Amino acid sequence: MVKIQRTLPAPASLAVEADKPSGSYRELDVIEQLRKDFHDKCYLCGIKKLQDPEVEHLLPHKNGKYPERKFDWNNLFLSCGHCNSIKNQTKYDGGILDCCVQDPEEVIDFRFQEGNVDMVAKEGADEKVALTVDLLQEVFNKKNTGMRVYKCEMRLQELNKEMNVLYDKLEVLKERPDSRITLRTLKALLRRESAFAAFKRYYIREHKEQFPQLSDF
Repeated sequence: MVKIQRTLPAPASLAVEADKPSGSYRELDVIEQLRKDFHDKCYLCGIKKLQDPEVEHLLPHKNGKYPERKFDWNNLFLSCGHCNSIKNQTKYDGGILDCCVQDPEEVIDFRFQEGNVDMVAKEGADEKVALTVDLLQEVFNKKNTGMRVYKCEMRLQELNKEMNVLYDKLEVLKERPDSRITLRTLKALLRRESAFAAFKRYYIREHKEQFPQLSDF
């Protein structure tokens, strides 16, 4: 989960569809803009090239909760089906951290250790941040059904692959600290657009003394 810069104004179809009895917030211009703004990643787990993209509401519009937010551009997020289904629990109805407003990396530690995620809210974080951490932990570890076991394990495997690429490039950097090619590769891996970027960026912050040349990335 990383900070996202949402494009304004809102896609034109939202105003049109909001006036219809059964309007859709999934028109093509909405999908295309969400994919662009969210770097074609699920805003929760961080996996790229979604096979099952969904438009997720930060505040739910169903069951009479926040019906006025159904077509609100600032309430629409790009999610994978796995994460959206897990977030669709009553305990998250009050809202989690809005990554288009607040930078998740400033309030959450995104640790990946020995093949497991261990996200922790930083000291002084508010209730929404704590709730966000609970949700993210579930995204990678909720295994109450066979399908969720598979989907959680798949995300952990993909995260592990991305982290191993980072570790390998860091080893090359230790051997050749002035390698421009390696630095360019690492810069790309550490960009917010990268898959599971928050975990990779946290690792570099935790090892900044070993890799001072990466601090600007």
